[in-house]
Amino acid sequence: MSTARPGRGTASPTRTAPQQSVALAAMMFAVAMTFIDQTIVSIAAPDIVRELDLSSSGMQWVVNAYLLSLAAFFALGGRLADLYGPRRVVVAGTLVFVVSSVLCGCVPDGGAAQTWLIVFRATQGLGAALLFPAALAVVVAVFPVERRGRALALFFGVTGALTAIGPLLGGWLTSWTWRAVFWVNVPVAIVALVLTALAHIADRRRSGTLDVRGAVLVAAGMGLSVLGFQQAWSWGWDSWATWVCIAGGIAVLCVFVRFEHRVRHPLVDLRVFRDKAFTVDAAVLFFSMLAFVPLFFFTSVYAQVSLSASPNQAALFLLYFFVGFAIASQWGGRILDKRGARPALKLGTALGCVGFALWAGKLTDLSMHDQWPYAALAGAGIGFVLAPASTDAVNRSIGASYGEVTGITQTVRNYAASVGLAVYGTILTHVTSSKVEDTLESRGVSAGDAGAVARDVTESVTGNGDARPPTGSGAAAEATRDAMSAIRMDFAEANQWVFYGMAIALGVAFLCALRHPGGKVDAARARAAEAGEPAAPVR
Repeated sequence: MSTARPGRGTASPTRTAPQQSVALAAMMFAVAMTFIDQTIVSIAAPDIVRELDLSSSGMQWVVNAYLLSLAAFFALGGRLADLYGPRRVVVAGTLVFVVSSVLCGCVPDGGAAQTWLIVFRATQGLGAALLFPAALAVVVAVFPVERRGRALALFFGVTGALTAIGPLLGGWLTSWTWRAVFWVNVPVAIVALVLTALAHIADRRRSGTLDVRGAVLVAAGMGLSVLGFQQAWSWGWDSWATWVCIAGGIAVLCVFVRFEHRVRHPLVDLRVFRDKAFTVDAAVLFFSMLAFVPLFFFTSVYAQVSLSASPNQAALFLLYFFVGFAIASQWGGRILDKRGARPALKLGTALGCVGFALWAGKLTDLSMHDQWPYAALAGAGIGFVLAPASTDAVNRSIGASYGEVTGITQTVRNYAASVGLAVYGTILTHVTSSKVEDTLESRGVSAGDAGAVARDVTESVTGNGDARPPTGSGAAAEATRDAMSAIRMDFAEANQWVFYGMAIALGVAFLCALRHPGGKVDAARARAAEAGEPAAPVR
């Protein structure tokens, strides 16, 4: 495995606790924007469509452009953090992100509005892709290995919980103007930049060159395959376009892997996967993220449709999950520092599997109050996994580089999220349509009319949580209005399939965790790896 070669501005090996705390706070503020942005824009979507007269597919591209760009450029962000120093890349990523946010909020009316929003949402994603790996690399570099687990547990716990704030904040800001959901990033960015300056973070740089061809290949491969997974929900799994994107993206990624093995200074040093612990950490993250990120969407829509909750109430529903997540994140960090990642990964994946399975069983009770213990248990499972797996992956690949390894793990996470949204979305759509069709036929609606209405209802409730009864005086419309309570139950039963799928994903993650070799990286081994010396045996 290649070793880090500190260049100009190498960070001092010792830093005071106040400096560490300020640096950690700066990175959390910087990353907070990217986490909140994953959910806040969806809340404002109806107002954006209405005011700018966008098409529904155009608004979908406004949302997806950010996620596509994020997935495509994560590896590049990690490599740039290595070459130019994580502090510089954090500042650059923050500026790209906040300027893009301001421009999104300043979109003009007229025919150019849709293109304007899509372009600057994509540049927002680029800023986030630069920012996140570099911010995590700063935290890793600033804290010694014996304190790194708790620091990163706080980092992941707080920033992950901020995702739940998006719907609440979005609902409040949209009542003023939807443009504020973009402008809110400005004060957050200012605080992040000021704290970054006050922390006096010294950059750790590596020698080498930027692998431009590798960056193009991985961006094209990730972008194409993630596009295919994202659009499978609307295009359908039987669409040739879906499979051209997925297969084409995977083929490009295979070319990327072969190319990286022959490059002297690769964008991603794939030799990191020779470390069994790193490979297991990446696998656990992949299967855990199949549940974690899609949960935000499916829980929010379930609450609005089946529980008749408002968007703000749906966001509060998610807070049950994040209470368990935040507590377990801190506990998991302590376990990592004392005993290594393996115990936390086994405990977290087991709890997550049980929590999601029990939660699935309670969805048809249609009571938010009855579900909170299982939501908190599922959150605790993810909390035990996220920080230990990410931190252990970085610790065990110090010789490769902090930024590079962070780019890999974050790419894995985002790729898993795209797959999860596509697969679970397809399951939800299919099961909801089938159940609603059966419900309407049982109430005397013809098979043809029931199928058409079921498709319309399914597109409505799975798209934006709209469960309002249809207007009209026809027999199908009247039967649908009469059956709305049954349809809400149909949607809850369809969501059970999704949540059981999440439980299965955590079960597979548990089987992966059992393969973890155990042990933890101690301070002596970390210092030896950073200095390019032979590593001491793992305890």
